[in-house]
Amino acid sequence: MPSPLENKRVLLGVSGSIAAYKSVVLVRLLIKAGASVQVIMTSAASAFVAPLTFSTLSKRPVFSDLSSESGWNNHVELALWADAMLVAPATANTLAKMAHGVCDNMLTACYLSGRCPVFLAPAMDVDMWNHAATQRNVQRLQEDGNFLIPVGHGELASGLSGPGRMAEPEDILGFLEAYFRSSRPPLSGKRILVTAGPTYEPIDPVRFIGNRSSGKMGLAIAHAAMMQGAAVELVLGPSALVPDPKIRVSRVESAREMHAAAMALFPACDAAILNAAVADFRPKEIAGRKIKKDEGNLQLELVKNPDIAADLGKIKRPDQRIIGFALETHNAEAHALDKMYRKNFDCIVLNALTEPGAGFLLDTNKISVFFPDNKRRDFELKSKASVGQDIIDILLSILPPA
Repeated sequence: MPSPLENKRVLLGVSGSIAAYKSVVLVRLLIKAGASVQVIMTSAASAFVAPLTFSTLSKRPVFSDLSSESGWNNHVELALWADAMLVAPATANTLAKMAHGVCDNMLTACYLSGRCPVFLAPAMDVDMWNHAATQRNVQRLQEDGNFLIPVGHGELASGLSGPGRMAEPEDILGFLEAYFRSSRPPLSGKRILVTAGPTYEPIDPVRFIGNRSSGKMGLAIAHAAMMQGAAVELVLGPSALVPDPKIRVSRVESAREMHAAAMALFPACDAAILNAAVADFRPKEIAGRKIKKDEGNLQLELVKNPDIAADLGKIKRPDQRIIGFALETHNAEAHALDKMYRKNFDCIVLNALTEPGAGFLLDTNKISVFFPDNKRRDFELKSKASVGQDIIDILLSILPPA
């Protein structure tokens, strides 16, 4: 099957980041998928990758100088030529210029002259990414209709670790392919409920029982569903991650709050993907003030939380679908299958913590999917963005015909 990028024209903007080396791979992937690629660079970008590298791979001259005759004559023509504009890497400086309409280089001139969809793949250090100014600029760009390709989480060029890494070239390619796969995305008109992140069960005003879930996998699923045209209802536990503004978010803290939100939203949805790491138990009593060490040994009596997955399974209509998740440390397959049947899932995604690269806080995951007809699908280790797309593909395969 040909790639949806076949014969598409991609205007690739490269700004000054060490992540520019990934854009070299990206050009090769785009061309392999059948796209025509025109590279434009900021002056800072050429300090990381020589323009000759991009021109050799793309078989097109690279433009970077807006004040030159060729640059001035081409910035409008190139902007109108493109079926998509992709800025990868998009530095904090370039994002700020685009958000505020600053037009002082070839990249921003093409951006302001274009009419095509624009995809942004940010790359910067963790503190720059988390800064309020950057987050405001990203939000403004998304509100203007641009598509954000989520940053990765891990070790950065500075030696710090956290969010800010540019998405991998394969994941960026996947986002563009998802956009162009159909003029009417397959989930258009569908409403999908996604639960994500941990829940926090309070012990006293400052302490809680929780887990290590970051919400990355759930946000990747929600974003993949949005890219396929779905109206996404994301019920998100405590997380520092910022979902796309096109995703409707209900932020919750506890399992009971997540239960109430999910039960209220599910009847109007076509499907639910239950990725959240929900606490099974909560303290029976919550102290009204901070518990002090000198008060003696602390003993907590725990009570069961409501079972969100089981309760949704009980009210599921024949036209609705539920994809559940199981995170196991032993007897993984047996526990996952038991959970699928007990809770009336249409399939279940198994994460085994014994698999290298799978689990909380990581940018990668390795899954197996089990179905009630005894079929299973095993996937290789992938980025969570790619796994999110795989899960949405599975959802498409089990949804009832329109």
